[in-house]
Amino acid sequence: MAAVNLALLRVPHGAIPAGAKLSILIPARDEEANIRACVESALMQSGIALEVIVMDDGSRDATAAIVREIAARDPRLRLEQAPPLPKDWAGKVHACARLAECATGTHLLFLDADVRLEAGAAAAMLGHAARTNCAMVSGVPRQVIGSLGEALTVPIINLLLAGYLPAMGRAFTRMPGMAAGCGQLQLVEHAAYTRIGGHESLKTSMHDGLKLARALRRAGERTELVQGAHLARCRMYEGFAASWNGFLKNACEGMATPIGLPIWTALLAGGFIAPFLLLPDTALAAALALGVRAAITRQTREPWWTIPLLPFAVLTALAIQWTALTRAVRGGQTSWKGRAYGQA
Repeated sequence: MAAVNLALLRVPHGAIPAGAKLSILIPARDEEANIRACVESALMQSGIALEVIVMDDGSRDATAAIVREIAARDPRLRLEQAPPLPKDWAGKVHACARLAECATGTHLLFLDADVRLEAGAAAAMLGHAARTNCAMVSGVPRQVIGSLGEALTVPIINLLLAGYLPAMGRAFTRMPGMAAGCGQLQLVEHAAYTRIGGHESLKTSMHDGLKLARALRRAGERTELVQGAHLARCRMYEGFAASWNGFLKNACEGMATPIGLPIWTALLAGGFIAPFLLLPDTALAAALALGVRAAITRQTREPWWTIPLLPFAVLTALAIQWTALTRAVRGGQTSWKGRAYGQA
């Protein structure tokens, strides 16, 4: 499946339709370390009419001040303040919903504050959406990995997408359950977004990229996951603790379910941990596992030094998932950026 999926994954391209305007929308909470580079990469996009809007979601640092400074020099940028977070809303999803209300573009590009767009990325995504008649085009940015803790957690994203999702979110699959999206980088047609109720239709979700793609498909729209490593780069977390907590917060919307997690454990542990425990008898299986990881690494432009860590990364991923499931069964909460989610 990984071999087929990697062959199907495409770099987006296409002509921008006449009259198109792009709204680049950035939710930001306590992002003073990231927001300048993110905004500047958005403003450098060329070949398309655009506006950039940052929604300051109750930041307790200099996020808003940095955006105001840049906006004073570039009228395409403006800062908005998110209203207080309503009950039963996830913070990022609420900020995205408010951003969409402010946007005037024909297309919306939701961008996490830790993402840096490469030159021409926005035009390529919009052109691809028009050429393929897709209401949503999303991609996983090249993941910048700067520590061992990140190497044990972040690469699992592309491993799961390439190895276990048939066709890896390509539009021809049609079925909502086979949709895929990455909340770090997702472009959506404004009209289609409005028709499905926008982010309000998934207001409790911590997994907005995936849920938005599936909501659009349920409404009959086409969505597609494209090669994102050439479009943008992102350092999701810094260090093991941040990575662990970041993946923990939305685990129960993915693998960490009472029925699904035992199956995932058998698949992942059997394919990527057991062969290394049973060496030398399973040398071929271990080599195949590393080969799969190497092929994904090449396509996604992740660091090569992370490949030998494969069994440890899978073990860490399963530990995160089982921790999340245990916490959910016990009615525990997950904290993220000063907000608590889940049952009390």
